[in-house]
Amino acid sequence: MKIADKAVAYLEFELKSETGEVLDSSSDHGPIAYIHGMGNLVPGLEKALEDKSAGDKIDIKLEPKEGYGIYNEELVQDVPKDYLKEIPDLAVGMELEGETEEGIQIVYVKEIGEDTITIDGNHPLAGKTLEFHVEVVSVREATSEEIEHGHVHGEHGHHH
Repeated sequence: MKIADKAVAYLEFELKSETGEVLDSSSDHGPIAYIHGMGNLVPGLEKALEDKSAGDKIDIKLEPKEGYGIYNEELVQDVPKDYLKEIPDLAVGMELEGETEEGIQIVYVKEIGEDTITIDGNHPLAGKTLEFHVEVVSVREATSEEIEHGHVHGEHGHHH
């Protein structure tokens, strides 16, 4: 079976920065599983996996717009330290969730000043060129429940 819309693909991968630094790898946690066509991977990688089968390997270099997006300075803002005083052990790099008019927004603590905290709504890999080495382990049809929920169930997927 080939990777196509609504197919579940299991992948072994290694993600590196432009400088060759390993940023993430399935060797740390086993293969990842995703449903193709549901936006669960960065766009350039999902496009490159289209029509691949078990055993296929790809090496792909993604520019920011095909990966985690162009870095947007408008998503960086300073907030009064008092706004986040309820968060214990606040630290640079910490991921925070906030409610906005558009729904849940993930931000990262970029800097902690004396009176303000700089938060960044960009993904940590936004603006970076990335290199993926991927091997397709297996491909199967997604169940109707997986499609309805938008994620893979069971081993290496989401467990309810």
